[in-house]
Amino acid sequence: MVKPLKQPIVFQLEGFYVPPGYGAFFFFLALVYFIVMLLANGVVLCVIVLDKNLHRPMFIMVCNLVVCDLLGATAVLPRLMMHFLMGQKKIDYVSAIAQAFSVHTYGAAMQTILSVMAYDRYQSIMTSARLHSCCALAWFIAVLLIAVLFLLHLNSPLCGNTIQHVYCSNRAILNLACSPTPINDIYGLVIYWFISSSVFLIIAYSYSRILHACVKRGSAGLGVRNDVILFASSDLKTQTCSQR
Repeated sequence: MVKPLKQPIVFQLEGFYVPPGYGAFFFFLALVYFIVMLLANGVVLCVIVLDKNLHRPMFIMVCNLVVCDLLGATAVLPRLMMHFLMGQKKIDYVSAIAQAFSVHTYGAAMQTILSVMAYDRYQSIMTSARLHSCCALAWFIAVLLIAVLFLLHLNSPLCGNTIQHVYCSNRAILNLACSPTPINDIYGLVIYWFISSSVFLIIAYSYSRILHACVKRGSAGLGVRNDVILFASSDLKTQTCSQR
C-alpha cells in the first residue's frame, strides 16, 4: 500500500521536454513573449487610467480583461522560464496551489467578465450602464467558486508527486490523491457547467435583445446590427478559448 506523502511536498512537472542545450533558447523566447505581453497590457492599462476621456464602460471592461490576462500570464510564465533556465522542473506544494488557483481564477474571471461586457452593451443601448459593481461581482463570483474548489481538496492526502503538465491545476493535483475524490469531481463539473452555460445564456440574451432593437429600427440600425454580430462572435470565441 502506498503511503501518503508528508509535507513539505515537492512536485515534479513532466509536461514538457527540453532537449539538452536548448534551455537558454526556450528561456529567451518565453522572456521576450513575457516582456511584450507586460508592455502591451501595461501601456493599455496606463492609457485608460490616465486619459479621463477613456473612463467609459467599454474601456473599464478592457481594463478588467487586461488585469485578467496579466493574472494568467504571471501565474505560469515566470515559473516556466525558471524551469527552462535552471533545468529543474520542481515546484513546492504552496507554490503549486497558488499557481493552480491563479490559473483557474483567470479562466473563470475571463468568462464572467465577458458576460458582464455583453450585458453592458445591452444596457448601454437600452438604459444607463452601471459597470463597477458588475465587474466587482464578476471577480467575486470567479474567486469564490475557485476558492471553494480548492478548499474541498486541501486535506486530501497525496500519494504521488509527478504532474503530467507544464503548470499546476486542480485536476492535475487531484490525480495524485491516494483515494478517489468524487465530491471534488462533481463540484468541478458543476461550476464548469454553471459558468459556461450562464455566460452563454447572458451573451445570447443580451445580443438577441440588441438585434431585436436594431430590427425594429429598420435600415437605420443596419450598421449597429453588423457591429453586434461582430462583437457577439468575438465574445463567443474568447469564451471558447478561455474554457480550454
